Amino acid sequence: QVDRYLYPLRLSDDVLLDVMARFQAEMVKGLGRDTNPTAAVKMLPSFVRSLPDGSEKGDFLAVDLGGSQFRAHQVRVFADGKQSSQLESKSYPTPKEVTQGNGAELFDYIADCLSDFMETKNLKHKKLPLGFTFSFPCKQTKLEEGVLLAWTKHFRVRGVQDTDVVSSLRRALQKHKANVDVLALVNDTVGTMMTCGYDDQRCEVGLIIGTGTNACYMEEMRHISLVEGDEGRMCINTEWGAFGDDGALDDLRTEFDRELDLGSLNPGKQLFEKMISSLYLGELVRLILLKMTKEGLLFNGKVSTALLTKDKIEMKHVSAMEKDKEGLSNTKEILTDLNLFPSEEDCVAVQHVCTIVSFRSANLCAAALAAILTRLRENKKLLRMRTTVGIDGGLYKTHPKYAKRLHKAVRRLVPTCDVRFLLSAGGSGRGAAVVTAVARRLGAQRRRLDAALAPFLLPLPVLREVRDSMRAELEYGLKRETQAKATVKMLPTYVCGTPDGTEKGKFLALDLGGTNFRVLLVKIKSGRRRSVQMYNKIFAIPLEIMQGTGEELFDHIVQCIADFLEYMGIKGARLPLGFTFSFPCRQASIDKGTLVGWTKGFKATDCEGEDVVDMLREAIRRRNEFDLDIVAVVNDTVGTMMTCGYEDPNCEIGLIAGTGSNVCYMEDMKNIEIVEGNEGKMCINTEWGAFGDNGCIDHIRTKYDREVDEGSLNPGKQRYEKMTSGMYLGEIVRQILIDLTKQGLLFRGHVSESLRKRGIFETKFLSQIESDRLALLQVRRILQQLGLDSTCEDSIVVKEVCGVVSTRAARLCGAGLAAVLEKKRENQGMERLQITVGVDGTLYKLHPHFSRVLRETVKELAPQCDVTFMLSEDGSGKGAALITAVAKRLHNVGQK
Repeated sequence: QVDRYLYPLRLSDDVLLDVMARFQAEMVKGLGRDTNPTAAVKMLPSFVRSLPDGSEKGDFLAVDLGGSQFRAHQVRVFADGKQSSQLESKSYPTPKEVTQGNGAELFDYIADCLSDFMETKNLKHKKLPLGFTFSFPCKQTKLEEGVLLAWTKHFRVRGVQDTDVVSSLRRALQKHKANVDVLALVNDTVGTMMTCGYDDQRCEVGLIIGTGTNACYMEEMRHISLVEGDEGRMCINTEWGAFGDDGALDDLRTEFDRELDLGSLNPGKQLFEKMISSLYLGELVRLILLKMTKEGLLFNGKVSTALLTKDKIEMKHVSAMEKDKEGLSNTKEILTDLNLFPSEEDCVAVQHVCTIVSFRSANLCAAALAAILTRLRENKKLLRMRTTVGIDGGLYKTHPKYAKRLHKAVRRLVPTCDVRFLLSAGGSGRGAAVVTAVARRLGAQRRRLDAALAPFLLPLPVLREVRDSMRAELEYGLKRETQAKATVKMLPTYVCGTPDGTEKGKFLALDLGGTNFRVLLVKIKSGRRRSVQMYNKIFAIPLEIMQGTGEELFDHIVQCIADFLEYMGIKGARLPLGFTFSFPCRQASIDKGTLVGWTKGFKATDCEGEDVVDMLREAIRRRNEFDLDIVAVVNDTVGTMMTCGYEDPNCEIGLIAGTGSNVCYMEDMKNIEIVEGNEGKMCINTEWGAFGDNGCIDHIRTKYDREVDEGSLNPGKQRYEKMTSGMYLGEIVRQILIDLTKQGLLFRGHVSESLRKRGIFETKFLSQIESDRLALLQVRRILQQLGLDSTCEDSIVVKEVCGVVSTRAARLCGAGLAAVLEKKRENQGMERLQITVGVDGTLYKLHPHFSRVLRETVKELAPQCDVTFMLSEDGSGKGAALITAVAKRLHNVGQK
């Protein structure tokens, strides 16, 4: 018969798994912007974004409001590598006239107690940061602000609900002339997690199971639609006590739960809390015993006054009655004190009731906790997860069997999580101080990080200066008297026409400009069904050849051509050839190109100052297997312009934004003083990568740019390219990361061996890390592949560093392009210029934001130019073939 009463309180594992699933659904509802207003579980953002990392230090104050006593604390945090802190506290009673009075009286009382504490500790002369533990549901929009949603526990203070409690505290502290800076408002659950997180960095869940009950955990920002931004994590205060307020647990609530709820201060609210917290379990036991006694199952049916008195049985009684050895004698003593005079059978039955009630509490708590742990594991995409739950509260600490029952239930419900339960030492007051310490550390780190990255944020006036400097350098390069000294060389290409659609035939093209070398066969058809067909093969160029002798490099190129001709079965044909050679060349005609200087990691000897076409012809002669008609030597930028010009006749600018950076454009012959003739146009290869080699942009170069330049193969050269091209951006990022790590802002101050390796941070990692689709978890994986053991916070900083470096590159590139566009517009004497820019390069194509930032910058700096950006689909190889075809056409016209 006793079991009949207790049967609805017994919950099988299937029921608990169902409760777990229901709570998971409630979490999702609470996190959603649209569903949160109707959610019972409010999932309140706490604006605690970071766990302690051990570098926190200093003196802090904390005040703790929420239990039967108000506490003031002084916390000393030591950054001694041992995660140590020292806590001194003083407790003050919270009289009923304060907990049931008005708001002004409550905050005056807090300020009064804190002033007393500071005087006792001789702290009045110091200005100390303070953390405020306020254990009631608050809506926060920042760490140091919180609007009270509703009172819970035994508090009913008038005029506080819907107001910011931090402002009220600050006003009271000012009135008392307390020299205190309130930096953080913290729920006791969050305080518990942070206290334990200081001792164990795996701790990312906080649990209170005492007078009240609640849990918090670190949620991914991308899932919290109530807060702007999707980077990193934030602690969510679930306020799970209200789970079931919308009827989600009605089928599990017994008649005793309903009766208890009706007699409470807040009927219909905090229903989950009323099923599991110590404030209510004693009363639940009383209601069950009362009914059983009335039905003659206990105490010979005699109902004592004690059984009729609300809250007469307390949690301390339940705990005492469940002790293993003294349980029955304790039970007899407690019941006798209540004038119940029990038999031995009565004592066994009452002990059984206490066990079932507290067992149900532990099981329900475990089910909701299991839901949180499962969500954490799924967020991290782990099959198995190790984590720590920071825990506090009288029920967990003082009940003889509660902790064991909770642990066992959690392990049964989430076998994929290895959970350590860590008891909070120093409670939520220490936690509030730790939150404050973390907030102060993050504030200081933010200021230092902003200072390190500030030189990369180029405002519009600075970009206009860059545009105007580039414009001046373009003019120097075109003029006969200044060209020799000009850094932007403005090299004539002798490409004087763009495709007109009549080009046809078979052409070979070579494309040399990076670590890969391409050989192409291009078939061009003219007429109404004009088309370009391409066949190509890619060959690697080993580092020892890139940096060997010129003869070895060109022999390797010819070997690759021979392999391709064999592969295509055209070894005997003497085809016209266009050679895309993506390095600065001074040309005297379209088929002569003298190398000015290597870039992009090439260092082959005996090439600079030599005609690369002659070097290629000699290598073909040395091999003596085939002959080719080398018609044109072409820069990749020019090839890109020609490829796009074949599709759009309005394309008169070519831009490469990839491993290197360069621009070419069609200039009026009359402006090119270094070439004879004034008629028509010629394509100018600006070689703008050398912009700034004369010091004109030194004021915007950072110490990181200087380090990258000094460690490069060509120090002091190609300075603009080193700030804008893919070959160098990863190295700039690496230099910044090393500096930030040395400052203690990253990777716990440890510069790993891998981070010391030049070139380890490739530009492709910037593209991956900055991808909007990439969660921080994946960013951490990329960093781990590089041997960098990063925290979530580290990943956010790395992503921000990548962002400022690539954004600066795009904006600088945009400023340079704006200079070329404005020159074109003025050349044509037009109010508005409509023009197409042909673009190629991995940075432009693959980086998630580079192209957008570049286009936006051009719009800002050349507002009278309407620019269409056209992606070069087939690259500079097709362009080389088209230039060769155009050159052949123009040659034939000339002969006629």
